[in-house]
Amino acid sequence: MRSRAWLDDRRVRFLLAGGSAALLNWLVRFPLGQVMPYPAAVLAALGVGMAYGFFIYRHWAFVSPGTRSLVAEIRDFVLVNAAGAAVTLAVAVGADWSLARLLVPHGLSQAAAHALGIAAGALVNYLGHKHITFRPASPAAD
Repeated sequence: MRSRAWLDDRRVRFLLAGGSAALLNWLVRFPLGQVMPYPAAVLAALGVGMAYGFFIYRHWAFVSPGTRSLVAEIRDFVLVNAAGAAVTLAVAVGADWSLARLLVPHGLSQAAAHALGIAAGALVNYLGHKHITFRPASPAAD
């Protein structure tokens, strides 16, 4: 058995690639939060994570079959990520509001809420990228 056989599993590659994109997303929000409101910082951080994510998902996590046009993959990637971003933002803002009501310190509540939002959005992203963005082309597609 190969020592890295676990990397053959697309779900594992997605978790590693997505985890690194999510970490980048999460870390970038801190400096952005110094210069813009929290919801805007969350969305800007999502944009940074999304740009990195397209590259790593396409070339490593899902390994695009190359049967669909790059334009179609980018379009679908943006649409899937928009759905994931909506979930991320809704969960992050809602969780921050809830944690603030529990008197969790402001910085901690925002950091934890953003992490929860990223986790919720990751499920939407995995399913969307697997079944929409990086699927093989159908004969009449694109």
